[in-house]
Amino acid sequence: MLAKRIIPCLDVDKGVVVKGVSFRNLRYAGDPPTLAALYEEQGADEIVFLDVTASPEHRETMVDIAKRTAEQLSIPFTIGGGIRNLEGIRRMLFSGADKVSINTAAVKNPKLIEEASKVFGSQCIVVAIDAKRVYEEVEDKTVVETKQGRCWWEVYIYGARQPTGLDAVQWAKKVEELGAGEILLTSIDFDGTKAGYDIELTRTVSEAVNIPVIASGGAGGPEHIYRALVDGKADAALAASIFHFGEYTVMDIKKYLAERGVVVRL
Repeated sequence: MLAKRIIPCLDVDKGVVVKGVSFRNLRYAGDPPTLAALYEEQGADEIVFLDVTASPEHRETMVDIAKRTAEQLSIPFTIGGGIRNLEGIRRMLFSGADKVSINTAAVKNPKLIEEASKVFGSQCIVVAIDAKRVYEEVEDKTVVETKQGRCWWEVYIYGARQPTGLDAVQWAKKVEELGAGEILLTSIDFDGTKAGYDIELTRTVSEAVNIPVIASGGAGGPEHIYRALVDGKADAALAASIFHFGEYTVMDIKKYLAERGVVVRL
């Protein structure tokens, strides 16, 4: 059985790590290279670096800070935010990334996923899906019964600012067909709330595809991560607030999971 991964996320704005709620009201959380090194020391399996305002501001990822962060790491490192084309992907990989995360560019030009996976290999291409609940019965959408009612999930782009009309579950299947090696799945509704992941969303997407799914949005403690990996069937769990503000270490989470039978690297 493959080990489940714990992945701290560095949401970066203007060169510093920030964290908000549902992608809004960002507050300072630290220095990217410093935090990345700390989380590797704590036992993180990977680090994700997302320039969260790059797409909304129509600019490229800050290469210099991404490169300085990569230099601190020996574990896999994913960079995302503002990457629009093959050249942008190449630049990030040359800057030290092992994987590149694309969202807005993938929605606007799905062929980019196919081209990138052929040029750089599927293992390098992560498609980020930011999804928000829509409580409507729509025939051509994947409607699911949740505790809050029947809903489907709409894909958003430009840092969760612009709805697309795309069904997140159908889009996940499509990106797998196009060659994506992994999906970074974030619940806009649950992001930063520390109320737990959107388990219904995570499970529905995880069951719909055969590539790894990283659950993101809502981690408030070890039990939430356990539920995302077990009930949500995710291959990895991404978290930010609980690590940035010193509530838990990565190893705290891993020990909790191991004690409950989840396979993790200790």
